[in-house]
Amino acid sequence: MRRHLLALMALALPAALAAVAPTASAHAADHGPRPPTTTCAPVRPTAPAGTYVDSVTVAAHAGGTISFPTAYPPVGPISDVPAWCDVTVTVSHLGANDHVKIKVSLPQDRSLWSGRFQAAGGSAYLAGDLTDPAPALVQAVKAGYAAGATDAGVGQSSTDVSGWALTPRGTVNTALLTNFSSRSLHDLAVVGKDVAKKFYGRSVTYAYWNGCSTGGRQGYAEAQDHPTDFQGILANAPAISWDRFAIATLWSQAVFHEEHVQPTTCELDAFTAAAVTACDDLDGRHDGVIDDPQKCDWDARRLVGTTVWCDGQEITISAATADAVRKIWAGPTAPSGKQLWYGPNKGASLDFLAAYGAPFVVASQWAQYFVTRDPSFDPTRLTYAEFYRLYASSQRRFHDVIGTDDPDLRAFARSGGKLITWHGQADQLVPTLGTVNYKQRVDRLLGARDVDSFYRVFLLPGVDHCADGTDPTNALDSLVTWVEKGRAPATLTATTTLPDGGQVTRQVRPYASTRR
Repeated sequence: MRRHLLALMALALPAALAAVAPTASAHAADHGPRPPTTTCAPVRPTAPAGTYVDSVTVAAHAGGTISFPTAYPPVGPISDVPAWCDVTVTVSHLGANDHVKIKVSLPQDRSLWSGRFQAAGGSAYLAGDLTDPAPALVQAVKAGYAAGATDAGVGQSSTDVSGWALTPRGTVNTALLTNFSSRSLHDLAVVGKDVAKKFYGRSVTYAYWNGCSTGGRQGYAEAQDHPTDFQGILANAPAISWDRFAIATLWSQAVFHEEHVQPTTCELDAFTAAAVTACDDLDGRHDGVIDDPQKCDWDARRLVGTTVWCDGQEITISAATADAVRKIWAGPTAPSGKQLWYGPNKGASLDFLAAYGAPFVVASQWAQYFVTRDPSFDPTRLTYAEFYRLYASSQRRFHDVIGTDDPDLRAFARSGGKLITWHGQADQLVPTLGTVNYKQRVDRLLGARDVDSFYRVFLLPGVDHCADGTDPTNALDSLVTWVEKGRAPATLTATTTLPDGGQVTRQVRPYASTRR
């Protein structure tokens, strides 16, 4: 369970901290923090229609080397941070009975501000990190941005929705779910940019979204619903099609229950390792990575009868366990046999979406608090028929609320917006093919050549969720260059860290629908 929590808390953080564009005043890092030239005082921002500013507070920070003692998982200190000001705006919405915090961090020295605004996305059920100090916001300030995040009024837990999902009457709190899914993202864009304008006395030149997982889904929501909020959106490993994805990732529990198997982590790891061994060389080089999992046709049944050692015990792989793994890789199906959604790619760890007796917490919370409205609901007891009813109910009731997968991006394209997504081929939490499915639908609607002019997806071999173990070094830089100089990225650089400590660096080209 601890590994699950560590993974969830790190959904967006690595990307947010690693992907920073060059600042307008890079020499500041050589000379330490500069004296502030603005006053850290409250400003009264403009909010969107229907959103009301309740209060504004400010806090000044001296800069220097900033540590994050409460960060989980741990985050190392960030050095050479200039003095900055945090402006926290609390807003509400008529009839919602909510209190939403929007935190904007701004370099106090005007000469260190690049004119850019960066919105930082959230992870799992965390809409955005507002801790003091917040690592993603501090890193963005160091890079010359005014940066913001919102809690959407749902608090600061990524794994527990019990405090906000249901009303006292036991119904879904639609106001807060609407905040989490979309409304507070537009609030963040409008309020954040206006805080920067009033703080510096000039308008934001370029606005960027930067997020992964939930943060990736949020970026897609902005492109679809508010296409002029951001000129550039970096939306990685996006948890789009949430109404389907969040139930589909419970499929393993139904498989285990129906097939009467209880695989250990050791057995699951053996299947992953065997698939990598079998398909490693398909790309012409032996590096411990499956370059394209969709070309890997290795059958889990080939492991039947082999033995693995687990906690000092010898376990023989059974035919039933192998068949269960085949079903999990294939993804959930309806009773008719029709595929409903996607499973994890071969090569991705099965420890998270296929842990026996430990359902993926994002999925179990979605099923318990939103779909069934029954916190005692036990996903480990799902039958295939019950799984299908749960999946269909989630899609029917929540697609329009949080599906976030409308392929019509014409308004975003007309506005001049640019959207970059990278998704790891070894993503263990959000199946990569969900992103591929969306890109294919956009291509079919708008034409792949036209789509390529404003939206590109990069599938990174061997990379797991939100770049844990890799470094897509030039993602945000590439987005900034595309937006501000018109040069589209031909590749992204991805360095994958292998289990033995070695590294493999690739120049990854954009995904093209015609390749499939």
